[in-house]
Amino acid sequence: MSNSPITYQGVVYPWHCDHMGHMNVMWYTGKFDEATWHFFTMFGLTRKFLDEEKRGMAAIEQITKYLKEVLPGDTIAIRTHMLEVGNKTVRFVHEMFDTATGKPVATTELVGVFMDTKLRKSVAFSEEMREQAEKLKH
Repeated sequence: MSNSPITYQGVVYPWHCDHMGHMNVMWYTGKFDEATWHFFTMFGLTRKFLDEEKRGMAAIEQITKYLKEVLPGDTIAIRTHMLEVGNKTVRFVHEMFDTATGKPVATTELVGVFMDTKLRKSVAFSEEMREQAEKLKH
């Protein structure tokens, strides 16, 4: 994934940590979510587009693996790689890593479905979006 785009960069603050002193799972999920929205813009799913076209994305599956504890003051980044582009779905993986060491600290694999927010049902990606999303597979 080293040539996959960086979709998030940040630092772990003390308030991200739980009573055991390391970043709580809710913050991993939040940082992965921020990376997701950056990733989506790379194939046209911008806020403006979603608002104007009454479209949205919904996560339908997520598998997270915690590989190493993250502590206050650690600097982290996330790289994202497209695994599969379907007619109405995408499957991708985020890799969170420690920027000081380059070592992975967590991964999450997600499946998202493209949807019509008025009808509340899945719809197909445009051909242009599918082509842009395919380019994110390395």
